[in-house]
Amino acid sequence: MAGNFFTAVRRGMCVALLAGSLGACAGGLGGNKEAPLDELPPEEIYKRGELTLETARKPGDSLRYFAEVERLYPYTEWAKRGLIMQAFVLHKSKEYEEARVAAQRYLDFYPGDEDAAYAQYLMALSYYDEIDEVGRDQGLTFQALQSLRVVIEQYPDSEYAKSAMMKFDLAFDHLAGKEMEIGRYYLKRKNYPAAINRFKVVVQDFQTTTHTAEALHRLVEAYLALGFADEAQTAAAILGYNYQSSPFYEDSFRLLKGQGLAPEAKGSNWLSTIYRQMIKGEWL
Repeated sequence: MAGNFFTAVRRGMCVALLAGSLGACAGGLGGNKEAPLDELPPEEIYKRGELTLETARKPGDSLRYFAEVERLYPYTEWAKRGLIMQAFVLHKSKEYEEARVAAQRYLDFYPGDEDAAYAQYLMALSYYDEIDEVGRDQGLTFQALQSLRVVIEQYPDSEYAKSAMMKFDLAFDHLAGKEMEIGRYYLKRKNYPAAINRFKVVVQDFQTTTHTAEALHRLVEAYLALGFADEAQTAAAILGYNYQSSPFYEDSFRLLKGQGLAPEAKGSNWLSTIYRQMIKGEWL
């Protein structure tokens, strides 16, 4: 197969030419009556699928053509094309689980094919597009991260790697958001130890996300409420060093000042370890 057929499909199919040729074919078979698919050559079935995908109101209407070309002509080039297009159409139709099944079949049958990278990307995308609001279970987010990592690591030179990296960062941020939501829930109910555990996860495991500044501020709040001044001051010191212009730092500074304290590394605790690592570069 010359080039990447899916790229060619994406750039646009010659719908008018296809419509003309298919119309002529239909006329030769007796007016508007469509010939049984098992009487057509594989290329013709596949082209009908392409045409339907471009012209039908629902992308799923094209699915039967791509499925039939695979069923009727297995182990052919058209069957291979039909399978990857099934994965594409199912994803486009938001049939995410079915899209993953089709993409996985493609990877199982054609692991070394030039479109294996796209199949893996579709697999990851089917998880990613199912990620719901932060308040729900995040199992799909973990699966999306795993699948996106496969694209990034196994197909780094593919056209999908950059998009996978961007989506990986967004999904990673999504997980941190989940920890923050639970932490705020506990903090509001004055369950400070439970809240601290959640904010600690964000600071330790999700430092590159957009939630780190707030997590440090919430740690200041929680530790002050428990009377742990050293931890509160150290959290604020890290916050001030990395996010001094953040309103969260201003709030933390105000809280500490109200108790006669200042942002500075104090004592020997998990936050002082992070302070030494992040600010002083002492990793041992």
